[in-house]
Amino acid sequence: MMLLNPDVLTEAKGLSVGASGFFLFVGFLLWACGWRWHRFWVVFGITVAAGMFGLTAGRSAGTQVLVVGVLLAVSAGMLAIELARIGAFLGGGTAAWLAAANVVPQAQELWAVFLCGGLLGIALYKLWTMLATSLIGTLIFAHALLLMLEQLQKFPAAKWVTMNASAVNGFVIGLMILGVIAQMKTGATKLEDEAEEEHEEEEEKPKKGKNKKGHDEDLAKLLKKLMPSG
Repeated sequence: MMLLNPDVLTEAKGLSVGASGFFLFVGFLLWACGWRWHRFWVVFGITVAAGMFGLTAGRSAGTQVLVVGVLLAVSAGMLAIELARIGAFLGGGTAAWLAAANVVPQAQELWAVFLCGGLLGIALYKLWTMLATSLIGTLIFAHALLLMLEQLQKFPAAKWVTMNASAVNGFVIGLMILGVIAQMKTGATKLEDEAEEEHEEEEEKPKKGKNKKGHDEDLAKLLKKLMPSG
């Protein structure tokens, strides 16, 4: 199994340096900040996938292609966070099902294994999200880097990946693990920023109360001066 697909490199061989650089940047953001911006990535990914599926389904059904694609994309985007949880459950359950079927082919209660795997997928949602975004970001980054080298240095990317499949797979897995560590760091930074903002808001509340109290006292003094002495 090759994590970097030579067919993809062959099909995208004519990709410009600018487009390769854009995908390189997107892959790096996914790799480094997947969990920090996971809501954006989830909504964006599900919306794009649903839109493409809608366009394909609408074309095959002979209906209004653009209308079906846009409506499906908007609907999926609004439900993206909930769909991500369902996807984590189905993904964890399917992975556990396949693992159990390969290890114990004669197992009978695979539905229980599926449910346990699904529950584990939801419980470890943060870790699954980090692993998925780190892996996807690594694959996008590596493909884009090889395509850029192919354009700039006439580098035979597809042939090189095929000849060094084991080393490339090891590199991708190592980079994915580093991405998870990087996301833990960036996620911790996000939590610190949110805690600092909450602390600043709590400090501003007493100041606002004091300002309001002082304003009320000034208004009361002004009213006393304006009232005629009896």
